[in-house]
Amino acid sequence: MRIVIALMVTLLVFALLLVLIRIRMRQHTELVNRMEYYSGAAMRLRQQELRGQKAKAAARDRFRSFIQWAAAGLQKIQHSGNRMDFKMQQADWPLLGSEYEVMLLILGGLCAAVTLAVTLEPLWALLALPGGVLLGLLFLDLCIKRRQKAFTNQLGDMLTMVANALRAGFSFMQAFELIAREMDAPIGREVQKVVNEVNVGIDLETALDNMQKRINSPDFELVITAVVIQRQVGGNLAQILDTIGETIQERIKMKREILSITAQGRLSGGVLACLPFVVGVLMSILSPDYLQPLFEEPLGKICIAAAVFMEIVGYILIRKIVDIKF
Repeated sequence: MRIVIALMVTLLVFALLLVLIRIRMRQHTELVNRMEYYSGAAMRLRQQELRGQKAKAAARDRFRSFIQWAAAGLQKIQHSGNRMDFKMQQADWPLLGSEYEVMLLILGGLCAAVTLAVTLEPLWALLALPGGVLLGLLFLDLCIKRRQKAFTNQLGDMLTMVANALRAGFSFMQAFELIAREMDAPIGREVQKVVNEVNVGIDLETALDNMQKRINSPDFELVITAVVIQRQVGGNLAQILDTIGETIQERIKMKREILSITAQGRLSGGVLACLPFVVGVLMSILSPDYLQPLFEEPLGKICIAAAVFMEIVGYILIRKIVDIKF
């Protein structure tokens, strides 16, 4: 028993010593940092960091200027309106459509150059060029869908705030100004755009329609319909918005339940799509000669193309099965 007590006391004293040493080292480190802040070496280091930041900023400015110059030349070639401008509004990116198109061409060129350097095959490099452009377009669509999903998740809270503001005596535009100030993006920025459009003379219905085109939300379309009808025939708009808000919350809850139920199917589709490529990479590492006829023989190339085509079709079919519309 005495031995156990002695060990416990020893461990406690050792822990206290470690704590005291740690506190002492922290104080010493803080003191050294304060002294080094005013030393010549630290001043030179901070100056180097500032020069590095200025060099990075200058490089970004040159790249931005090049993008703007190339986009201006591309706009002269394009005679009709650029649909990509509307995509930039949907994604809320501070870019022109022509500027993003130039960036897509640069991305495609980089993919082609990397593919040519790795494979030394001009044909694969030509295929990588549209592949890089397609990758940029997919990334843009992904950002737009994520923003639209975030908007739908915020819409119920927005309607509740608008209804409460209307009950408190605010007008509809004053309630929208409150939403623009208090709520985060994306809904706060979209409502601010509506307020700005109304302030420059555009009527409210047109501004809401423009917002619906950017968001493309069927739930918000109900809100626009309710607002337009109320402005034409009257009625208790706050109560209508409460009802729509409850409906939207129930739809969001149902959608989450459906996503949880179909999670296994979506995961199975991803696993089945990636499995052949993973097995092919492992086989090429373990036995490089085993898969060599597939890449050298004409029949092997046909088999690879057919397998990739069937993989894409199978993945699309699985996504269609688990994609439930409601």
